[in-house]
Amino acid sequence: MTSRAFRRPVAATLGIAAIALTAAGFARTLNTPRLAPADLVLKNGTIVTMDAKHPHGQAIAITGDKVTAVGSDAEIQRYVGPNTKVIDLHGHLAIPGFDESHGHFMGLGQSLTELRLMGVPTWQDIAQMVANAAKTAKPGAWIQGRGWHQEKWSKSPGRVVEGFQTNDLINEAAPNNPVVLEHASGHALIVNAKALELAGIGPDTPNPAGGRIIKDEHGKPTGVLVDGAQGLIRGALSKSLAQRSRAEQDADFRNEVHLAVRNALENGVTTFQDMGESFATIDGIKKMVDEGDMPMRLYILVSQGEVRPDNVNALVSHRMIDYGNGHLTVRAIGEITADGALGSRSAWMLKPYDDDPTNTGLNVTKMPRIHEIAEIGLAHGYQISVHAIGDRANRETLDTYEQIFNEHHVNSDTLRWRIEHAQHLSPADIPRFGKMGVVASMQGIHECSDAPYVLPRLGWQRAEEGAYVWKKLWNTGAVVTNGTDVPVEDISPIASYHCSVTRDMVGTDSAFFGSQKLSRQQALQTYTTNGAFVAFQEHENGSLAPGKWADIAVLSRDIMTVQPDSILGTKVLYTIVGGKVAYTGPGAQQ
Repeated sequence: MTSRAFRRPVAATLGIAAIALTAAGFARTLNTPRLAPADLVLKNGTIVTMDAKHPHGQAIAITGDKVTAVGSDAEIQRYVGPNTKVIDLHGHLAIPGFDESHGHFMGLGQSLTELRLMGVPTWQDIAQMVANAAKTAKPGAWIQGRGWHQEKWSKSPGRVVEGFQTNDLINEAAPNNPVVLEHASGHALIVNAKALELAGIGPDTPNPAGGRIIKDEHGKPTGVLVDGAQGLIRGALSKSLAQRSRAEQDADFRNEVHLAVRNALENGVTTFQDMGESFATIDGIKKMVDEGDMPMRLYILVSQGEVRPDNVNALVSHRMIDYGNGHLTVRAIGEITADGALGSRSAWMLKPYDDDPTNTGLNVTKMPRIHEIAEIGLAHGYQISVHAIGDRANRETLDTYEQIFNEHHVNSDTLRWRIEHAQHLSPADIPRFGKMGVVASMQGIHECSDAPYVLPRLGWQRAEEGAYVWKKLWNTGAVVTNGTDVPVEDISPIASYHCSVTRDMVGTDSAFFGSQKLSRQQALQTYTTNGAFVAFQEHENGSLAPGKWADIAVLSRDIMTVQPDSILGTKVLYTIVGGKVAYTGPGAQQ
């Protein structure tokens, strides 16, 4: 008799299995700590945290203004309670919010109220814009604009003196209103005859320290004022603006702040490092923070003009760290202007410009004054930030820093002193950034935007050796950060990121010395963890790790993986600051 194997009925088997699974699940429930519901959960996404311990995830739980956990959808589902807000990311990329490590906050707000000249193709078109504005301007009211660049026009502006257009066309466009139009770099401006008259500038007016008044062959001012000479016009403009009532001034101020905040949030910027404001401006912003009217984070540098031996008490009283639950920090001085800009041929160079052999640029703020400001900052716990574009300006700044570090026997790594731009360096000075612990606070977008006129200004050898040398600086161990220098450029971290990883010159697919490209991971680091580090906020910001601020940008495309030419089409879907959705883009799916 053959034996028959014992076979349990299928239904019975499934029943026993179900009992076993139920028992196992019950036991797991007993062993798993009960999780407090999160306030906000982002799920079904691609999360790049910039946290080395947990670099990727699908979902994020947020409680209050902090990240609670990052993990898989299943893991984070445990944080969903009856009152938890849940956002389905539909597979989109979430990263730490962008840290604009170099911009001009109030300059951004003001630029959004003026004539927008960036990208206008000709000087003639700009003159027409001025004429149109003059038709509706009140008699005597100033007409302001920003963003022109003589190297980027599609046809000649007409009469040219020392590489700049003259003010003939805007004199005709607005004979009765003073006009001031700022260069894209912020290191030159052009005004009409009415503005020159109000400022008292004529043929006999001498060049001020650190500046230049461009004059024609007859000694007549052409309307172009470079670097330190701009102060002559700004004084006249400030006098006019001071005639507004207190209520008008306050309304204009708040409007500019709101415009700047909105523009930053629309571009995924959650922290903005502002390169210099007066004490009065800082007081105004602090008041708005107290009122709960500041939905992003500001790291404001004190303007160099406020830093004097007789004004130290004000400097001390304005120092604040993570004020208003991390929405306002003031602990740096800058950007102290060692020189001008390449576009205006006022960057301070070791050798003359190739296209202007008699010119080596300008030392705008004399080095003894920079040394004085740095000493005051060191004595009172302030970080120092110096604007240096030319190779000589960078060398002189590094020399000043090195002298102070040695004299005071300080650990430079703890100071995190910065050089803003660091655009054109002598090969001998590149290793000094890493060795000295000096931050290279750079802007990727400048390389792509400025490249077409770098070679005429500097020649091939100088450009190859030291122009926008991101990778060389990175390899020295220096901390490299990123930004846009807004309103010099539009506040688009996406565009600056794209330039950092492609170095494609604007309007082409040709890379400007492509060996200096950053990897995508490095480029994102310049905009997140490195930005937090330079602001002394690496324990609170810069990565999506438990306990850190829940500052997040959600993007329409995965900038870490898409084809390079697809990066620029990326849109911001959500900007989240401190766990609150501060901006929702038109492409977001609810």
